[in-house]
Amino acid sequence: MRKMFEYRIFPTKKQEGLLQETLNECRWLYNHLLEQRKAAYELESQRLSLYQQQAAFPVLKQERPSLATVHSQVLQQVAVRLDLAMKAFFRRVKAGETPGYPRFKGHDRYDSFTYPQSGFKIDEQGKLYASGIGHIKIVLHRPMRGKLKTLTLHKSSTGKWYACFSVECEPGRLPECASQVGIDVGLKTFATLSTGEEIANPRFFRTEEKALAHVQRKHSTLAKGTKECRKHRKAVARVHERIAWRRSNFTHQESRKIVNHFGIIAVEDLTINRMIHNHCLAKSIADASWSAFFAQLSAKAEEAGRQLVKVNPAYTSQTCSTCGHRHPMPLSERIFACPCCHAHLDRDLNAAKNILGLGLQADVIPEAPPFRDGE
Repeated sequence: MRKMFEYRIFPTKKQEGLLQETLNECRWLYNHLLEQRKAAYELESQRLSLYQQQAAFPVLKQERPSLATVHSQVLQQVAVRLDLAMKAFFRRVKAGETPGYPRFKGHDRYDSFTYPQSGFKIDEQGKLYASGIGHIKIVLHRPMRGKLKTLTLHKSSTGKWYACFSVECEPGRLPECASQVGIDVGLKTFATLSTGEEIANPRFFRTEEKALAHVQRKHSTLAKGTKECRKHRKAVARVHERIAWRRSNFTHQESRKIVNHFGIIAVEDLTINRMIHNHCLAKSIADASWSAFFAQLSAKAEEAGRQLVKVNPAYTSQTCSTCGHRHPMPLSERIFACPCCHAHLDRDLNAAKNILGLGLQADVIPEAPPFRDGE
């Protein structure tokens, strides 16, 4: 399987200049290749292929000598990126969508380049060697296992540099576990487990709103296009970066705990993109980061050999987990009181137990039946 390991790197001022020059050359090449494809189609009704453009690189290096300072495979990967963007565009067009045509990259819209096969290594001193850049200080905060395949050097919006390694390794299987759990996500609590455990919702964005408003208010007073405005933009990006870090750390830790303790995990199959259209709850739903949590839970479960089951969440909060009786409940009611079996429990806990029950079924029903007259 393929895994990605990301580490912070600390280039010197000279190396940072070389990294930025490499980014600039890759961005220029991307825009040049895109212009070639666009002109060839509009003027001659021809579609240039990936290999046609890569074959013209020797001539292009003679016209622009600065391209020769960049590793040859890095330049080839730029053409691969553009080819993937074009293929995605035409695929969506054929599917009936209305996608935007791949656009030219501005100075702040091209922030990484990739060594696809060679030109990099971790030396004996624990430093990262990248062709054309040199030996860069890297913080290996966790061991890397597997065979190195690719390296991507990425610059964040706050000016920090990261090295992202793609490695090929054997999955780290965990010992078999017979325990089972159903998970109901929400806004009052981030998640409620069928075991009765609750994971509190940290609301990272809400806690940082005042700090974000403070820097944005100051940023709005600066004249656009000035040096001060460009410099202060990093202060705004730093607040967003801090929120993203905390949110990512939280979802990684909670998903790891669940995968370590349970063998069968049943979750809701939510369409979060549609849920965000609710303007009253959009900010809270986005702040909860359910998509990232489910994605990390799925990846960790697959590697560990756990079974992850997605079930239809329809009526899971309105059906009694004890006797199966269903009655409508508004969102304001947080306690499920069954009139048939007199069960009395939290609404989210009841939903989590129903999700686990659906996940344990041999054939999970694609959609729960609607209410009938009298229910």
